[in-house]
Amino acid sequence: MMKKRYSLQKRLIIYISLFSVVLGCVLIFAAYRIALEEINEVLDKQMQSLAERIAENHPEPLQSEIDLEKQYSEEDLFVDIWSYTDTTLHPQDVLVASVKKAGFYTHQTPYGTWLTYIIPGDQLQIQVSQQKNVRQDLALELAVNMFLPYVLFLPFAIFGLSWVIRRNFQPLIDFKTELASRKAQELKPIEMKEYPLELEPTIQEMNYLFGRISLAQQEQRQFVADSAHELRTPLTALNLQLQILLQQFPQSDALHNLSLGILRMQHLVNQLLSLAKQDVTEGLTEPVQSLSLNQMTVACIEQLIQLALQKEIDLGVEQQQELLIQGQASALHSIIYNLIDNAIKYSPEHGVINVSILQQGQQAILQIEDSGAGIDPAQFNQIRQRFYRVHNHAEIGSGLGLSIVDKATERLGGTLEFSKSSSLGGLCVQVKFALVEA
Repeated sequence: MMKKRYSLQKRLIIYISLFSVVLGCVLIFAAYRIALEEINEVLDKQMQSLAERIAENHPEPLQSEIDLEKQYSEEDLFVDIWSYTDTTLHPQDVLVASVKKAGFYTHQTPYGTWLTYIIPGDQLQIQVSQQKNVRQDLALELAVNMFLPYVLFLPFAIFGLSWVIRRNFQPLIDFKTELASRKAQELKPIEMKEYPLELEPTIQEMNYLFGRISLAQQEQRQFVADSAHELRTPLTALNLQLQILLQQFPQSDALHNLSLGILRMQHLVNQLLSLAKQDVTEGLTEPVQSLSLNQMTVACIEQLIQLALQKEIDLGVEQQQELLIQGQASALHSIIYNLIDNAIKYSPEHGVINVSILQQGQQAILQIEDSGAGIDPAQFNQIRQRFYRVHNHAEIGSGLGLSIVDKATERLGGTLEFSKSSSLGGLCVQVKFALVEA
């Protein structure tokens, strides 16, 4: 069973709140004990002083009027002076049997405990009495009065502590936000100057991890680039030898099939080299500059016009506006070149390819339409994946062209959209970029 996860922030707030409540209980108990000791000290001194003053003034027998069932306050002191010859003592009275030494005495009555200070004389005994529970009630009242402000301010204190805790946990949220906002290939080290010292070990380890991942990816990309580069020379030589054989045996179907296979391998190697170059330059120091979408499109058409002429395809620019975008030149060239190359490859002989450069609001749109067989809309997401090829297309392809386009578009912050061409019936590809004002 999966262990239930918890929030460190919420747990800290709960623990501090519980600690505050427990601390309040300890404080009220301590306040009660301290207040009781102070009250006992003051009232004991008051009772002793009153008894001594009475003893100094030749007292006469006196009996206080006490209602033992009544609850008195701390100001109420009862003075009793009785003669040793008096035989009217009753158990329910507060009068204490004769003692030999002056001091405080506690005695129990049917209505509670009484505290009495007694001064024994030759013939008379002087005693000052007080209910013991009045002192406890007074001490509790003082403790509650001292604790009441604590109770009133406790919710505000907990709210303030919660705010402080959340405020101090903000670097963790910022750290999470920074990681979440990073792109998949963004492996640059995290700056530690904005984070507390407690996060430094974690950030250092993550930077070490980023470095190891970056090195592993670089080695993988270099391997792909080296492999593709090493394959180009023997494939070119093999293709030349095969062309010589085809001149000698032009009717050989096997040689024609072998030629198609070699052409496909050459195309795959070229695409792998393009993909490796794109991966290596991604996130590196290639300058970002203002690029003319028109000039780059014309340059790519010039590079591919011979392929279009071989199939007698009408390749041209349908609409054209002078638009500027921001980005890397290699990425933009890769997008336009691969899209036009794909359109030529999958258009039939005597077909039509229209290239349009449009402005829509604050966006520059590159649109390429062809008169080929098109692609099922259900496959629009799949054709972005590497090495995915549409099964009903027999033309030579590697399944990397649109993947390269998709990745380069992402680098430039654009969007890649597929649809069916309403005018030519084939595939319509639109690449949208943020427009830069001239």
